[in-house]
Amino acid sequence: MPEILSRHRSLAVLAATLAAQVLLLAYQVKREHDVRLLRYWAVEIVTPGERAGTWTFSKIGALWDDYIALHSARTENEHLRAEVGELRLRNRELESQAAEAQRLSVLLNFRDAHTEAPMLAAQVIGASADPASHTLFINRGERDRVRRNQPVITPDGIVGKIVEVFPATSQVLLINDKDSGVGALLADTRTHGVVKGTGAPDPALDYVVNDEKVHEGEVILTSGEDRIFPKGLLVGTVADEKPGNPFQTIHVRAAAHLDRLEDVLVLLTHQELIPKETLNNRAAGSTGNGEPVRQEPTGVVQGLLEAPANGPPASSKAGAQQPAPQSRTAGAPKPAASAPSSTSPRSSAP
Repeated sequence: MPEILSRHRSLAVLAATLAAQVLLLAYQVKREHDVRLLRYWAVEIVTPGERAGTWTFSKIGALWDDYIALHSARTENEHLRAEVGELRLRNRELESQAAEAQRLSVLLNFRDAHTEAPMLAAQVIGASADPASHTLFINRGERDRVRRNQPVITPDGIVGKIVEVFPATSQVLLINDKDSGVGALLADTRTHGVVKGTGAPDPALDYVVNDEKVHEGEVILTSGEDRIFPKGLLVGTVADEKPGNPFQTIHVRAAAHLDRLEDVLVLLTHQELIPKETLNNRAAGSTGNGEPVRQEPTGVVQGLLEAPANGPPASSKAGAQQPAPQSRTAGAPKPAASAPSSTSPRSSAP
């Protein structure tokens, strides 16, 4: 290197002199906004290196933050997933407990409203595996004073009757079983018939002659003639009807949810259910306003009798179209001797 400089000394001095001259000129010359040309050149030379360095360090930092430093994120994610699963399970348990508390509250209110009739709350613990048989098992038995042919109901309507009793459990025959039968009557016309199970989800009402006017939505009550279910309990409503031979074909929409029963009530008596308020009024001999007590239908569905769904009020039937209460409609068959009692071969009417 020194040999090259000594050999081309004059050229080197000339180049150094020109460079110094250019730098001096660049220092003196100014661009827009009073920026010296020398500063502008320096910035242009240094900026690409700074940009490259900044980009390199940002990528290295992102690699560290997104990959290398997150070696424990997988463990944390697994812990959070397990915690979310536990919270979901706990939420479902709380929802189930809330639904159970609501069902039990409804049963308790119903029992408090009918203190004149002893009844026993029971829980459904199983059902028949035979698709042709509609039976279930409850967690009450002989030790709880449960006996055969005792009615099983819910606040919504009747469910069935006890057919087998064991020490701690009992078997219930549902009203939609093909071997079941319930004495019933139409709330509007007081026409008697028998609600029979067909093996389908909903039972049917038999022994109603074609001359009787039956409309969709008419309320169906127990008649009490089967000596199993007290009179006045809600069975369901008329789903549809059509003439048949010799009786009408009437399908019944059961009031109780027979396909999703969880809690039921076993009636330990066959006496008619009368709300507490009605009993108090009868004992006083008058209403709260001092007026005489009106003789209205008593039972679980007293309100439905006053305004049956999808049909005219019961009071509109008074007169020629409605016979006196508890009297059989003219021309209707008398199934009391054979049909209203349960047709189940597995039980006998008391």
